Amino acid sequence: MSEKIFNDLNIFNKLVNDLINDDQEKGISAKIQTEDVLKKLDISLSEDGIDDETFKNSLKEIILNTPKTSSKLFFNQLFGGLNSKSVVGELLAVILNNSMATYKIAGPMVEVEKEILRKVASLIDYPKTFGGTFPTGGSMCNFMALIIARDKKIPEIRNNGKQQDLVCYSSQNSHYSMGKNASFAGIGRNNVRYIETNEKGEMCSESLQTAIKNDLNNKLIPFFVNATVGTTVMGATDPISEIANICNKDNIWLHIDGAFAGTVIFSKKYKHLAEGVQYSDSFCFNAHKTLGTPLSTSILLTKDEQDLYRSFSNKAEYLYQTDNNDYNLGQTSFECGRRNNALKFWTLWKSVGANGIGEMVETNYSLSDIARNYIRNNSDYKLYSYDDSLSVCFNYKDFDAIELCTQLYNNNKLMVGYGEHKGETFVRLVTINRENTKKDILSFFKILEDFSNKHL
Repeated sequence: MSEKIFNDLNIFNKLVNDLINDDQEKGISAKIQTEDVLKKLDISLSEDGIDDETFKNSLKEIILNTPKTSSKLFFNQLFGGLNSKSVVGELLAVILNNSMATYKIAGPMVEVEKEILRKVASLIDYPKTFGGTFPTGGSMCNFMALIIARDKKIPEIRNNGKQQDLVCYSSQNSHYSMGKNASFAGIGRNNVRYIETNEKGEMCSESLQTAIKNDLNNKLIPFFVNATVGTTVMGATDPISEIANICNKDNIWLHIDGAFAGTVIFSKKYKHLAEGVQYSDSFCFNAHKTLGTPLSTSILLTKDEQDLYRSFSNKAEYLYQTDNNDYNLGQTSFECGRRNNALKFWTLWKSVGANGIGEMVETNYSLSDIARNYIRNNSDYKLYSYDDSLSVCFNYKDFDAIELCTQLYNNNKLMVGYGEHKGETFVRLVTINRENTKKDILSFFKILEDFSNKHL
């Protein structure tokens, strides 16, 4: 490793210090209109290089004008905040720069990944035959599960191509990746059945059963059901045990998309929200959403490791030259040159333990309780979401939710988004930054109220 890294890390340290100070002073980065970005910031690339001081100053201007997702005023996405121990793991993974494809190039990091998978499999009561990997995000987790289920239902499809009669199912409130994944897999967007949900946003199991029955009567092949723990808008959880019974009856793969709220498996208080997960064929969650690990930290487990091998292994003598397949993780992964996304979760888990992670999850839910209680006790608000959800959905007075969220963003007050359910549009407050306190949650409402009443 070049000694120049020490000089460049000094630049990095100075920039991080500037970023933290700016966050503490301002809380939110001023929005630059898209048409003004190239006018206000030095982003241009040229034929000749620049000195380190100019380099540092250019970077500083860019990062201080980039949205701060760790800010106490950021409630916009299904992620927010950063765990410092995870950041240490992320930075070390960058410096080591291993690929996780083989033991020869990743060494002990293979066991770092495998240890996490072992412990998660135990938490959800998967059998010893389990397998797992770290995909690049929740969408990729869902895509890999869809491919495995497709190959399981029709093994020859791996060599002979697509099968027009395959049909998959997901709720109306599920993640948008279902449609595009069906397209990628050759299933087709029109062969995704979006099952109706109840007022809470939970999939109606009776409607699922009816849809499957209709497809079977029409000589189609139901092969995959996607159930959700923590939908993207309402934060709802589908009735997993009921859905599992339906899938088991008709030999359909059940995948649990726990990208948002699947980390409840660590919490004694909230684990019941994922009740029935042990009956699934695959399960995923994103630690970068609710645990504050850097993007991206996504984990996919299957009940049978051989299903991963059947769908994703391939001969590559130039690559797999030492050790057995158990330590050549590229054999069970979609990617080959896969970065080490396990280390940042391992450093978090190692530092606080599974119980500490459970407490982190419970802190998330306590913040959402604070927000819901405030809304319920204030007649100017209307609440749309339900208990045990990390998304707190509401409207304030008669202000338009889309206009309110947009103007809060344009005027550098708050970053919060809006959502829609059953024809209603509302503000969606996501409460997953554990650096926030009750004071910070109440401050959110104070800022929103003051701005709305003065400017809208």
